[in-house]
Amino acid sequence: MAYVDGVLLPVPTDKKDEYRAHAERAAQVFKRYGLISSTECWGDDLPEGKINSMHTAVLREPHESVVLNWMVWPSKEVRDAGWAKIMDDPDMAGMEMPFDGKRMIFGGFEILLEV
Repeated sequence: MAYVDGVLLPVPTDKKDEYRAHAERAAQVFKRYGLISSTECWGDDLPEGKINSMHTAVLREPHESVVLNWMVWPSKEVRDAGWAKIMDDPDMAGMEMPFDGKRMIFGGFEILLEV
């Protein structure tokens, strides 16, 4: 069964094009190791919550936007093996991230329902 990685992160708004280029390059590396698809979404209608929100989850600063990404893998096993290889891939090692990776939130998800 397919497996999904979810990522939420703040990106400087003026680095939108740089982020897109980075995401395209990274996705090509991920595809080498089994990734089926990656979807990058630039937040443009994210309400501020009274208790929490996507803004507060990533500690977004006024000059930043929130990005949501999900990656689909054939299975958790392929994903786990893929990530191990991605971390050692020289193309990833040389890639500069146009965002603050310390405020990135990520995790793996078992698909519960797909319609």
